[in-house]
Amino acid sequence: MLVRFPIILAAAWLAALIPASAQEVSDPELIGELMAFHGSEAIVSAMSTHCYETTGLDGAYKTASDNWYLRNIGFLELADRVIARLGGTSEAKQAAAETYGGAQIMSAYNQAADKNTFCRAFVEQVESGVLDIDKQLPDALEKAQAIASQ
Repeated sequence: MLVRFPIILAAAWLAALIPASAQEVSDPELIGELMAFHGSEAIVSAMSTHCYETTGLDGAYKTASDNWYLRNIGFLELADRVIARLGGTSEAKQAAAETYGGAQIMSAYNQAADKNTFCRAFVEQVESGVLDIDKQLPDALEKAQAIASQ
């Protein structure tokens, strides 16, 4: 059974966290999309930890999360560099994006009829790479790569 996870965060909501002045930030929408990279990290981290703890400390969750991070660290660092280049954002706003991501996945988990099935489907998707940033947010990644290469 395929379970859909809310990895792609609402870029408009995240963009609302960015300063309103156009002089402060050159592309608030893209910054919001790039902050979603960290929201994705929060989703994988929060759910992996939660499932690890609620399934009797099954190491598969920790391993899957660690491997996700290793596959995606370059994208996270790229997002940070491009966000800074576009005018930046505060640590509080990045934390808000991460909190939003964690809240979205926990909401999906809480609504699941079978929590064990939800966790198993989640870890399978993390392990398969389906939840990687380049798969979930390819348009934002492409924009970030173009800006970084200028």
